[in-house]
Order: sequence, then C-alpha cells, then structure tokens
Amino acid sequence: MSAEKKTPPEMFDPKCNMTPEMTAKLYDNWSGYYEEEIITQRNCRAPRVCAGAVAKALGGSDRGKARVLDVGAGTGACGEELAKLGFTNIDAVDGSQGMLSQAEGKHIYNRLICAFVGPNRLDIEADTYDAIACSAVFAPNHLKEDCLPELIRVAKPGGYIIITLREEYLYIVEDYIDKLEPAMARLQDEGLWERVSRDVFKMYEVEDKDGITFVFKVL
Repeated sequence: MSAEKKTPPEMFDPKCNMTPEMTAKLYDNWSGYYEEEIITQRNCRAPRVCAGAVAKALGGSDRGKARVLDVGAGTGACGEELAKLGFTNIDAVDGSQGMLSQAEGKHIYNRLICAFVGPNRLDIEADTYDAIACSAVFAPNHLKEDCLPELIRVAKPGGYIIITLREEYLYIVEDYIDKLEPAMARLQDEGLWERVSRDVFKMYEVEDKDGITFVFKVL
C-alpha cells in the first residue's frame, strides 16, 4: 500500500470501530505525512500545550534529570516540545513502528518502545517516570480508560500524568462518554492519584475547537 498523504477518514471517526492493529497500520502508512498535515497545516496545539503542562507540573525540578514517558509519541511532536523546554531524558511508546521510525530520526528519545498502550503490561519497570505526557492520544480508535492503571504503575509516586485531548471527544466518542472521566474519578477514589487541574483551552487546532488538559499527581 502506498503512503497516505491525507488523514485516513476512518482514523478519527467516532462511528468507526477499529482494532489497535488497524489503527497502527493506518499510522504506518501515514507516518511520512503526519506532521505536515496535523502540526503544520492544522496547527495542532496539543503537543505544545501538553509539554507546557508537564513543565508546569514538575516546577523547579531539574528538567535534564526528570524521566518523562511520551505516550502515543508518534513522530515525536510532543517530544520535540519537551526537548525545547529542557527535558532530555525522554522515552517514547507507540503502537506504530512507522511513526516511531520518524521519531527516531529526531534523536530526542532515549528509548523507543513499539507497543499498544492499554490494560496490557508494558515492558517498563514500575515507578519509573517523573512525568507521563499523553498528547492527542485520547481520540476515536485510540487510547481508552483501561490504560490508566498501567500509566499509574509506571509513574513514580509523586509523579504526574498529563492528558491533553480535544474536549468534544469526552461527549461524542462512545469509548469516553460516561467512561473516561468517571474512570479518572474512580482511580482518585481508590487513592491511586489525585487531580491537580482540568483546564479547557481555545483553538486545539486551526478549527475553532476547544482542547482540554488534565493533570494528575500519582500517589
């Protein structure tokens, strides 16, 4: 199959039910054009906003020493923003090898892990990361709430998990309606993390759509 030069229409369709393997294959074929379309043409602000939230959460920590996991790292858009802010100890995990191959060429990640992020156990030790960045990976046919316990497992106690997504997805994506935020609340009730902030921001992309960033502190 030749590389797709535009967003595969089914990729972000809330009505389309795709397996992780199907989504990864679409990303493999689209990887060479992803940043041109999403970051340059559509001016997606999620990577910059998410990275900024990581920096804010970690406050005065030594950014060169802080260990950060970029979840659904793709071609490394969020990793680049983290690097601009002084973070140098960054790992990446993504289900698409094609996307990770693009990211590898940027030389911003220490480790690149090709794996689906869900309820499955990742090849990462517990209590590893000071911060976990999830930029634009909660979307139709992407991550679900069942991955949250695993993200908590690999974060250090006192570390932070930052999730940035298009706000409307909370209300139009079947996997998130009455599921994602209740799962977040349940994990707080269980004493696994606590919500630090829930901030809505304007212009997630070039279209006038709001984005939202959640910041959680792991307990």
